Amino acid sequence: MDESRLSYDITKDDLSSFAGQGSVFTTFGEVMVRDTPADQERPERTRLVRLSMAGSEYTLALGLARFGIPAGFITRVPDNPYGHQVRDIARAQGVNTDHFVWAPKTEPIGRFIYEIGRTPRKNTGVYQRQFSAASRLDAGMVDWAAALQGCRLFHTSGISFGLAPHSRYTHNCLQAAFQEAIQHKPESCLVGLDYNYRSTLWPVEEARKVMTPILVDHIDLLITSIEDMALIYGLDCGQYSARQIVDGEMGVIEDDDIQAFAEAVHKRFHTKLVAITIRYPDSFEQHRWESAAVDADGHFYRSPAVRPITLWDRLGGGDTWNAGFYYGLLTEGFDAGGIEKGVLVGDAATRLKQTLMFDLPIVTKPEIQALMKADALGGGKRTAR
Repeated sequence: MDESRLSYDITKDDLSSFAGQGSVFTTFGEVMVRDTPADQERPERTRLVRLSMAGSEYTLALGLARFGIPAGFITRVPDNPYGHQVRDIARAQGVNTDHFVWAPKTEPIGRFIYEIGRTPRKNTGVYQRQFSAASRLDAGMVDWAAALQGCRLFHTSGISFGLAPHSRYTHNCLQAAFQEAIQHKPESCLVGLDYNYRSTLWPVEEARKVMTPILVDHIDLLITSIEDMALIYGLDCGQYSARQIVDGEMGVIEDDDIQAFAEAVHKRFHTKLVAITIRYPDSFEQHRWESAAVDADGHFYRSPAVRPITLWDRLGGGDTWNAGFYYGLLTEGFDAGGIEKGVLVGDAATRLKQTLMFDLPIVTKPEIQALMKADALGGGKRTAR
């Protein structure tokens, strides 16, 4: 039994130190309306669509708010029913929406047409994000000094910076907004980024050109996958070369491999902490999951085991892991203890979320705590009749 997994009772965490400080966590980005067939038809045939909201940073903010961390989310949405729904869902989960930027009601909101697959048919998605209201969130639109007052962790995603190239803009609005936010954040506020490379938004060369100076100059905490770093920067993972990784030829990943990979990331980008999520897709319905994190001082923690997930909907899974990981850091500290707690909470949170439909992490701390305990004890609990 792994005693460390029982030492964190997140249902009893004292969050009183966050009271009255505004949004301890703040993020910004785009929210899309997700269209998923509700009649088991393919998108081209369906006449009944389930509308839901999707977005990396949005999902993360909602997750942290549900865990009790004061969280704020900033976006630009049209002043119409879809924009109002984005705001209302966030507010219902306790997310601060005071700094939303409202666009004219005729501007488009991003959309995502999504078809859920089944083995051997893969899931497919079609972005409709060009010229969206959120892609035009620019410098001068947000009072960042007010929005980031008391903030301990400011987060963004590579997806946001890819929206301008996707729309063929000559000016990257969200990058300009990010630079402005950096100028107004509290000195002690750390900056996190989920690399989240999407080939449907921009090519590797353009992502590398835009993202590299952001990483080197501003990012303290980087969340990424081994595959993204191999593809975009040619980084190896210990015994596995970047080419092997890109070609899908990795075998068993040892601790030394992950530590060597993290060391290469730190050396390249001067980050303080790198977190790695690792998904093993055995079939569409059955995945396995693990994660790890390593800071610049060499503190290392990896999931105690690779755990299975019976998928219902994988979308939002990585963002939910981010929420659990950040929860560990914010409640335990940006140190070895926080890294361990973050990995454990993140793993449990994402495994639960991926058994639920749609992106948003409607999971509770008692559910996460129960799963962490079951993992540590080595089995489930039989329900009495």
